[in-house]
Amino acid sequence: MTGTTLDTTVPYLNIADPSFSITSDVVHEARERSWYARTNYGIAVLRYDEVSKLLKHPKVRQGSIAWPAHNGITEGPFVDWWNSWILNKEGEEHHRLRRLMNPAFSPKLIARMVPRFQALATELIDNFAEPDRCEFVSEFAEPYAARVIAILLGLPESEWPIIARESATLGLAMGVTFRQELPKIEKALFTLYDYVDELIADRRRNERDDFVTRLVQASRDTDKLSEQELRDGLVLLIFGGFDTTRNQLGLAMQTFTRHPDQWRLLAEQPELGRNAVEEVMRVNPTVRWVTREAVEDFTFQDLEIKAGTTIHLFNESAGTDPRVFGEPSFDITAQRPPHFGFGGGAHHCLGHFVARTDMSEALPLLAKRLRDPRILEGAEWLPDSGNTGPVRLPIGFTPGS
Repeated sequence: MTGTTLDTTVPYLNIADPSFSITSDVVHEARERSWYARTNYGIAVLRYDEVSKLLKHPKVRQGSIAWPAHNGITEGPFVDWWNSWILNKEGEEHHRLRRLMNPAFSPKLIARMVPRFQALATELIDNFAEPDRCEFVSEFAEPYAARVIAILLGLPESEWPIIARESATLGLAMGVTFRQELPKIEKALFTLYDYVDELIADRRRNERDDFVTRLVQASRDTDKLSEQELRDGLVLLIFGGFDTTRNQLGLAMQTFTRHPDQWRLLAEQPELGRNAVEEVMRVNPTVRWVTREAVEDFTFQDLEIKAGTTIHLFNESAGTDPRVFGEPSFDITAQRPPHFGFGGGAHHCLGHFVARTDMSEALPLLAKRLRDPRILEGAEWLPDSGNTGPVRLPIGFTPGS
């Protein structure tokens, strides 16, 4: 952040502290005092209306491109890959990549996979090691998320451990321990590059009616994806599709154990699966914040924001803002304003339909088969900042049919 003059009476949040919790009472109390807080890296926006406006503000750009530099990492293969993300592109370059990649995310193509997603969820539940308990991450969320990616890419589902292992390691870059974990993160990146290079070469030899073939064909058009854009984009898809779905499913289970009446309702009315996903992502999103950067000086809500200022938009704080949502509640039948779990504006998540579809199929099946779930001793969690979720989540339940 450069130059913005902040009122020192405004709350301060130390978001670089490994113990910082973005969903803590400290953050919620700061939200009641001010629409924003001062932080180590710019400002944190805490209220729904301000987050909504700044996501689309014409004088800000995607800000996550600066995350490696904030952690003292300014060059190397990870930085090159990070800078390649469509998420970190702006203007015509961003629009061009979205135009080329959008056809691969066809809702019709994804809808054809729904029966397979249902069968996969059922298979994993059937194979729990014990009838009335499971380690939810390793026995369901991780293989489900990784095998969905395998299904999407037309890969053998037996290769899901590679997707899971390397994607989970890449995900360490989203947390506050990023710098310490860089060597293993870059090793995982190289492994996934080798993996997608083989995948691309196979589809060039053997075209299919699938996601990867559509991306490879996009690289042949007059306006085409370069070789590096194609491989970078596929690695991003593998990483993003796995990491967020695995974490979000674990957070969904955490949320529903706090609201057993809603879990029972979901079992009785599986058509509420899509609503359940939206409500979970409103109150307990894996993507705890999204970031923007001011591209020029401007004034917002009487705050003078200088060019270069980093602006963190806190998703959970905005999604539970009492000015918009009233008293804290969780209701999968409610019609709510949009949440920000998939970002917003020009940078709305390209793969949101995949994530919404696979989770909305999994959750009702889990609700039917895992009655009265409760979190058992031994749960472990990633830091409650950046992207978060459970590392281990032992759950006890009454078996349903």
